[in-house]
Amino acid sequence: MFRPVAVEMFNVLAPFHQNSAGAAGAGVAAAAAGGQNVRLENMQVTQPCSGPSSPTIASPGALSSTSFCLANGGGIGSVLGSGGCSVISSTTAADTADPNWQANKSTVRERNAAMFNNDLMADIRFIVGSDEQVQTIPAHKYVLATGSSVFYAMFYGGLAENKQEIKVPDVEPGAFLTLLKYLYCDEIQLEADNVLATLYVAKKYIVPHLARACVNYLETSLTAKNACLLLSQSRLFEEPELMQRCWEVIDAQAEMAIKSEGFVDIDLKTFETILARETLNCKEIHLFEAALSWAHAACTKMDIEPTSSNKRQLLGQALYLIRIPTMTLEEFANRVAQLGILTNQETIDIFLNFTAKNKPKLTFPVKARAGLKTQVCHRFASCAYRSNQWRYRGRCDSIQFSVDKRIFIVGFGLYGSSTGAADYDVKIELKRLGRVLAENSTKFFSDGSSNTFQVFFETPIQIEPECFYTASVVLDGTELSFFGQEGMSEVSVGTVTFQFQCSSESTNGTGVQGGQIPELIFYGPMGVSQQSSIISASASNNTINNNHTAAGGHTAGKQPSNNSGGSSSNSVPSTTTTSSSSSSSSSAHGGGLLLMGAGGSSSPSNTHSSDRSNVAPFGNGGDNDGASTASANAAGIANWLPPSVAGVSAGQQQLLAGTGEPTE
Repeated sequence: MFRPVAVEMFNVLAPFHQNSAGAAGAGVAAAAAGGQNVRLENMQVTQPCSGPSSPTIASPGALSSTSFCLANGGGIGSVLGSGGCSVISSTTAADTADPNWQANKSTVRERNAAMFNNDLMADIRFIVGSDEQVQTIPAHKYVLATGSSVFYAMFYGGLAENKQEIKVPDVEPGAFLTLLKYLYCDEIQLEADNVLATLYVAKKYIVPHLARACVNYLETSLTAKNACLLLSQSRLFEEPELMQRCWEVIDAQAEMAIKSEGFVDIDLKTFETILARETLNCKEIHLFEAALSWAHAACTKMDIEPTSSNKRQLLGQALYLIRIPTMTLEEFANRVAQLGILTNQETIDIFLNFTAKNKPKLTFPVKARAGLKTQVCHRFASCAYRSNQWRYRGRCDSIQFSVDKRIFIVGFGLYGSSTGAADYDVKIELKRLGRVLAENSTKFFSDGSSNTFQVFFETPIQIEPECFYTASVVLDGTELSFFGQEGMSEVSVGTVTFQFQCSSESTNGTGVQGGQIPELIFYGPMGVSQQSSIISASASNNTINNNHTAAGGHTAGKQPSNNSGGSSSNSVPSTTTTSSSSSSSSSAHGGGLLLMGAGGSSSPSNTHSSDRSNVAPFGNGGDNDGASTASANAAGIANWLPPSVAGVSAGQQQLLAGTGEPTE
């Protein structure tokens, strides 16, 4: 049985409105401002003529006029947009007041568009929305039925009823109009503040092309700042590809993701799944602090005092997913042990685990997370140091590169001194279209060998496919240096192919054939989201057993080290390599995923009632609204919460679920 979902659930993008734009070049964002077009599956996308070049979900206005037009006859459809771009606008009743209005519409599409949201010849009306957002929307059964099997069943199926009005309380009016505009006009207009609501209505009425456009929009807008909250929603919508993309970002940029504003608004199951993740590239102290922030927000939603005791109760068993024993002694002693979250016995046991020879048995996992395994792109076949002596005088060495798959750049491998031990100052940068995406300045010691040394960015940077980026380095030292020879313009590493070209910013001689920056260190698509955390809670002692570790991984941190050879800078943390004899069981949804809410997933029914609008898999509104549903939800949410807070009022529990209403 479907249960009502509050309209507020679709306002999850609010925390993103102040966030900065994501990595440039993402899908739709690859189109330059000024009306440049890019292909998006079977659609043509046109950026606003005067809009920004890198719209994201964080900026509702960035794609305020972005539209998609379906291809006609295998070709590209009409270009849609604003600011001087050609737009096929929908007419109103006033536009069709002329008895001969059809004469001005030369195409079927224009004539259909004239009927969009028009009372003329309308034979059905939808009462859409709830509370103060109710809107009456006229429509035409024939048009709707030809675009949606759900509408066909409602109007022409065996159980169809001749209703004049249909209530749709679980859908936002704006999203419903977006659906109708697609059905009438083959036009999709998406904005950051309506895309999730539109995805919901597309799923509800089984309109897959519209749903795919919404998912594409979300994927291209995905950043570390919205990945956790979007993961929570994508699980609700059962979009495995979107969940996979969320996991890629969360794994590689975990610290940024868990420190985002939206992290505190995710549901409990998503929260637990993130904490259990084996491949997170993050320190445990940051996970602990993020968990406290989540618990503090939960207390606020439940209108209870955010004391240490209440936070601990709200965290419940999720606290034991944080690998506190893998923190440093300083982190534990100066921060965790003094916050009153742990019991006295837990605090004593962890101190003994740090210092005692005979270590006590702990209720927290003691093995560090495997993290992600770095890969290295070597662009030179050999290096030299005698002929054409290479020297650094504070000039820039630079190279441009592109990839055919989405990756995350972690850092660069560089050549050091060829005449013995020497110290260098180094600054590395990563740019796209002249904009600095990341930079880092440090010192390193070269031992005089031809091995490369590695310099890392503070956080991995997402690299979009088919976009050129500029890798730059400025080294300052007095000694001669090794340099690369026999450079390659194309290099394949696993499933990723790199393309290299010379950069105009290079003033020290580096190019495709030779020079500096011999290595690009990255997280590839094969190393992201391939591992799932399989955890089990022991009923007897609440011990969380980690049954899955990744072989050859590195310890989570800001500067992961690499096992691919070469010498490491002394600023890079040591590598912790773990192995596992247990088999890996990967979820089809990208690892260890649990459905939002209690009671698992509700299977969609294929029986479409003619008098309801909620006949598709996500139909939560319509007429099946009553006390039995509310009571069932209250019981379900009690199971959703940790046992320690299951006794609070249903209203408070619903608030904790993040909706203020019963959740699905």
